[in-house]
Amino acid sequence: MRVFNCALFAAVSVLVASTAMAQTSATTVGSKVARGGYTTGGTAGSAAAGGTSASTIGLGAASRTSSAVGGAGSAAAVNGRAVSNTKVRENPQMLRAQSRARASDGGIWSQSMTNTKVRHNGDLSSWTRSMAHEPGSKPAMSRTRVR
Repeated sequence: MRVFNCALFAAVSVLVASTAMAQTSATTVGSKVARGGYTTGGTAGSAAAGGTSASTIGLGAASRTSSAVGGAGSAAAVNGRAVSNTKVRENPQMLRAQSRARASDGGIWSQSMTNTKVRHNGDLSSWTRSMAHEPGSKPAMSRTRVR
């Protein structure tokens, strides 16, 4: 559980730090630890441009007898539009959390997407992609994947 808390703290720290920046930026982070039949991990990302920001996170855990997955997203825009959603699904093979967040204000936009899977056999994978753009400049992009 301690490793899981450390990963969560690191992800939240990156999200808060990157959304506070005034410049166009995109940051992602990921971590996975497997020890003694237990696996925890996930990815997170954040993007900011102009008066917009978007962040997502996905975390998962698996043991020999159970598994869990979760995700969240947040988006904000000073004068524009912000949308975020998270879907958690289960099927006979895996648990899956998908989070998306997007904020836009005219031609300025920020978005982040995270997809986390925990298979019932204990395999965990997660990826995050964050992007931000202001007209007249190159988009900022960042991707992280853990398997």
